[in-house]
Order: sequence, then C-alpha cells, then structure tokens
Amino acid sequence: MCRSQKPNRFDQTQTTRYLMVSIIPQPLHVEPGEGHVPVGALEVHAVGLDGAAPWLADLAASVLSGLDGVTATHDDPAAVAVPAADGERTALVLRVDGAAGPEGSTSPERYSLVVDAAGVTATAPEPAGLLHAVQTLRQLVVAPGEGAPARVPHVVVHDAPRYPWRGLSVDVARTFFGLDALRAVVDVAAAYKLNVLHLHLTDDQGWRIESPSRPELAKLSSGGDTSGGTGGHLSLADFRALQDHAAERFVRVVPEIDVPGHINAATHVYGDLMPDGVPTDAYHGIEVGFSRLTFDLPATEPFLRDVFTDLARATDGEHVHLGGDEVLKMEPAEYARFVELCERLILEAGKKPVAWQEAAKAPLRPGTLVQYWDTHPMDLTYLVDAARAGARVIMSPANRVYLDMKYTADFPLGQEWAGLVEVRDAYDWEPEQVVPGLPAESIEGVEAAVWTERIPTLDALFTMLLPRLSAVAEVAWTAPDRKDWDDYRRRVAREAHAWRRTGTPFHPSVQVDW
Repeated sequence: MCRSQKPNRFDQTQTTRYLMVSIIPQPLHVEPGEGHVPVGALEVHAVGLDGAAPWLADLAASVLSGLDGVTATHDDPAAVAVPAADGERTALVLRVDGAAGPEGSTSPERYSLVVDAAGVTATAPEPAGLLHAVQTLRQLVVAPGEGAPARVPHVVVHDAPRYPWRGLSVDVARTFFGLDALRAVVDVAAAYKLNVLHLHLTDDQGWRIESPSRPELAKLSSGGDTSGGTGGHLSLADFRALQDHAAERFVRVVPEIDVPGHINAATHVYGDLMPDGVPTDAYHGIEVGFSRLTFDLPATEPFLRDVFTDLARATDGEHVHLGGDEVLKMEPAEYARFVELCERLILEAGKKPVAWQEAAKAPLRPGTLVQYWDTHPMDLTYLVDAARAGARVIMSPANRVYLDMKYTADFPLGQEWAGLVEVRDAYDWEPEQVVPGLPAESIEGVEAAVWTERIPTLDALFTMLLPRLSAVAEVAWTAPDRKDWDDYRRRVAREAHAWRRTGTPFHPSVQVDW
C-alpha cells in the first residue's frame, strides 16, 4: 500500500491480526500484516546519519537487547553499503529519509516502521524519529514461547506526534533524587516518546542546583528534605551529565527556579532578601504559600540575575522555567513586576521563559510558555486572554496529570488535594476541552508532574509514575480519534511485561486486567 492510500484509522474489524500490535502511545496509522520476522539476532545498520547522532545505533541495540530472547549488535555504519539480512540475523535498518511518516505531517519527530519478510526498516527525517521507531519496535517484539523464537509481526506504522511538547515535571526540591535516578526517569519517559524533562530545582525545602555566582545556596540549603533524608543537590557536572544522557534520547531538560514564592531555601541563606534582614529558618515541611521575595529590596534583582544567568549558561535547551505559582502574600502589581523582570532576565541570558499559569495574570511577552495546572473552580479569562495575545500553553491539569495524587483514597503514597487520579483519569481527557475558550492552536503540549512531598524513594516514585505516565504520553502524542480506553487497557497490560522484566515498580491498578 503506498503512502497516499493509507487509511486514516485502523480497521478494528481486523482484531485477530491486531492482537499482537500493542504500542503505547497509539500510532497514527497501523497496517498489520500476516506473518512474523524472527528477531532473536538483530543487526542494527544506521544509514545517512552523517554524524548527527553517532550513538543512535548503539542505543537502539541497547534498547532492543533488553528484550527476552533478543540480542542486538551495531554494525559500523561506514561499512554498510546495502544493508541486508545475513544468515540467521535480521537486519534493522535506521535510515534518514525526509519522506517518512504519515502523509502531510511536518513534525520533525515523524517516522515510519516497516516489518516484512526482508527484515525491519525504520525511516525518519531526523534521528529523534528513528529512536521513536525503535521504541515502537521494542513494544512489538513477542517474547519466545514454547518452540518459538522471539519474533515481531509484519506491520507498517506511519506515525507523528500530536503536540511538540510532551513532558514530565519532576520535583527534586522536596525529596531529592540524584543523577542516577533522573537518568532512569529519562529512560522511562523516552520509552513512551516524551521529549521534555522539567526539573523543579528549588523550593522552600531545598536549593538543588549548583550556582557558581551563589555557591552558598546549594551548600547551605540542600541538606534535608520532606522525607527526612539527607537531601543533596546536582553539581554542574551532574547537570551536564543528565543533559547529555537526555539528549541522546532526544529529551530536552527544562530547569526551574521557582520565584517569587516558594523561596525559603534562598531566604534561609541570604537575610538581605528579607525586609528585616534576618535569614529565615530551614524548612522541611509541606505547606506552601508562606514565603516570598520583595521586589524593591536592593538585593532582589542582583540575586535573580545571578541565579537565572547561571542556570541559563548551564542549560543546553531553549527554555528556563521561572515558576511563579502560589504567591499568596503579594499584591498583583508587585507580582507583575516580578514576572516582567524574570522574563527579561531569562531572555537576556539567551533562553525562552516558561511560567506557571498565574504568570498569565501579568502582561506577558508573546511566545512565553504558560503552564496550566490549577483545576479548582475559577475564572480563567486571564489565561485565555494571554493565549489570544500570543502566549503558548502547556496543559498540566492537576486532576489528570499530577501523578503524585493518590490512585485511590486508601493508597499509601501521595496526596489528594487535586482529587484521586486513577489510570483512566490520566488517560481519558481531551486537552482542548479543559479550559473553556482557550484557542486550540495555542496549546503547545501536555506535561505530567510529580511532586515529592510524600514520595520518599525511587521505588515510590516509579510506582506513582507507572502506569499513569504512559497514559499521559498517549494523550500528548496520539490523535484523539485514535485513543480508546479499552484498547489502551489491553496494551498497557502487555507493556507491564517489560516493567516486570526490568524490575521497574508500577501500580497494578484494578482498572486494568494485568
């Protein structure tokens, strides 16, 4: 079937052929075939990368080698002229091709995957799409059974994301998670084609990033957390290593310094940020809204300039997040001055600003990203007006994608101030319908968030993330007419085999037949 003949939607009457096609997030076009290809020995050939992502073939081999019954090797791409299956090996060809992906798509992350008797071919206009194709292939592999080798069904997939911003925000300020833990989070996010890791690096409880201009911050305000632990912070070398790891998986890191509220970790170090000149006490509780900066103090602007410039210099990506949420003890005029100043400082440092939704109450520069989160009943005219004036909106409704919310009322982890968030709650919502009047074209994407006041360990973190993160990933990636809760339940139950195989904790929700 040529590309112009591809159906807009998979014919669900082909259920028998579709049973083993189990992909999260659901692709745009899936055409299952009749046979299978044995993939016990995969040989990865990268063609046309021209040094753009020299690690990609090795990473693809690593991802696929983790499957039951599958080994994968990377052949030197410079030695490959016409890749082909060799003996008992199956060729996986990764090829840059601008014609790949669904008809009409212009997304740089689009891809096509073809599995047939000749082997496996993944094509994409850019390396990110090739990794997406490999993640799709990973989910298609059927583990070896009695007398049957590992295999993958014949299939043609043409796919592209709905939104360019598909993220996960992780709070390392309340409970600190270090470099190795964050690398593991990146790997899981990339497995479901998420492409943003947003790090909440500062809050009342801790300052978790080294700032060369203000070394006392991490030295004096990172020694504890809400879980009773010893805390910690990311050195610039750690942050560099995390960004490198994420970049190899085409995930960009968006760091956040939260101001002008949530700032006790800074005022604990610098008394000159307080009107009375007295440093505040260290705080390891979970209340919010009690701390703030004061705009007119002489120390305020130099402090903000230092920390945002330091962070921007350490950040590879385009964006730096300025926070701006839950500033409960500040007049609107002063708050607006803070938003304007922080936007300006971030832009002067060469980055683009992102802020929580409250910032839309202040005049924003066109192009600033605003992150909607607060689902309590309120007038959101200000957010709609900001979007119509040129702000871009990231959808993070707390009652859908805050993955620190409890699954059920008796669940031992998490909180419930935004409500209970079961797997179906995280899956069954439409971004364009959340904020009445918000122009659909202003939505930049979807981002899940996990706050860590009551998440003390890495196992607890993953238990809260999975399976719900995969549900949010499908909301962010998949066209709404391709989403189906009952089919997702089937697919996520199959995907749980991968979590069990790798020992990744997850919550076996009663909503899914595991």
